[in-house]
Amino acid sequence: MRALAIHAGPRALAHLRERGLQPQDVRAIPAAAGGPKGLVLSPLDRFVFGEWLAASTHTVHLLGASIGAWRMATGCLDRPADAFAQMAQDYIHQEYEHAPGKPPKAKHVSEVFGAKLAERFLRPAQDDRTGAEQVLSHPRYRLHVFTSRGRHIMRREGRLTTPLGYLGAFATNAVSRKAMGGWLERVIFSDPRDPLPLHLHDYRTHTVPLSAANLQPSILASCSIPFWLQAVRDIPGAPRGAYWDGGITDYHLHLNYASMHEGLVLYPHFQKTVIPGWLDKALRHRHRATEHLDNVVVLSPEPEWIATLPNGKLPDRNDFKHYGDDVAGRVAAWTRAVAESQRLRDEFAGWLAGSVRIEPRPLG
Repeated sequence: MRALAIHAGPRALAHLRERGLQPQDVRAIPAAAGGPKGLVLSPLDRFVFGEWLAASTHTVHLLGASIGAWRMATGCLDRPADAFAQMAQDYIHQEYEHAPGKPPKAKHVSEVFGAKLAERFLRPAQDDRTGAEQVLSHPRYRLHVFTSRGRHIMRREGRLTTPLGYLGAFATNAVSRKAMGGWLERVIFSDPRDPLPLHLHDYRTHTVPLSAANLQPSILASCSIPFWLQAVRDIPGAPRGAYWDGGITDYHLHLNYASMHEGLVLYPHFQKTVIPGWLDKALRHRHRATEHLDNVVVLSPEPEWIATLPNGKLPDRNDFKHYGDDVAGRVAAWTRAVAESQRLRDEFAGWLAGSVRIEPRPLG
């Protein structure tokens, strides 16, 4: 049974069949929202950033929403392989105080998770450099953190206004994705050294220079699932307001990559479909590949392999409810899923070396 599938847009597929894939071909790497699902990409991340791309000399843009923003920031650290292993441990072992039978309070989750991000990106590590300094001075990588900023009644988080705002966003998104921009706008915290090399005309967008002052709060905001975590307010250097999970506006970052002037997009993903926004999950007609993915290569697990993982699925947020207070059971299941995901790494490395045969398929 093969664990890894490779799908590609038309231009990327022709490239793979004619020339294979080399590090210098890759000019951008997106990373999707999806919570615990992203754990299975950890071994692949360790290989891509710790080995395969390590010797490259060209600029690569790293785009992330939610856990994807955390992953891409981790890829910019000095020892990415070690950092990704630590990130997986941090995610797997997260635990929050809560009353019996009730979920933890959003304020508590934000405080605990925010402190962990501060530990990884704001405290000095090796060579007395903070993670933020490593990210912002990386010689080749340019990080772009995607967040969702509330507009009008959603400019501030409230017990009544926030649910009403998201109800409005849901209703307008069902009619038109662009119309949801009346409730939420995309705000990208972007490395000021190089702009994103693609068009962003698909949705209401604001770009903010990424800095040491806003790196941690922007990643926290990008991971702040509504009602599970608190919104992050008034991020330094950005328009005032409430910032939530970047996956709301850009669940899988289905962007106009075809507008890039050169190179391919390498997309390690937990599924082959690239869904635009979180509210589009139920709108199957928005799951199709578009011309925007012409130069994209998606690496994803085969469904048959996923069925061999604990509970026959990828780790997901429902596991918190499924395991309840059995933290050890959840930790064991997620740890095993990450260990089994070494196959994704090994098969990709083997395919690159020519020792493993995987036939790239068109994105559907």
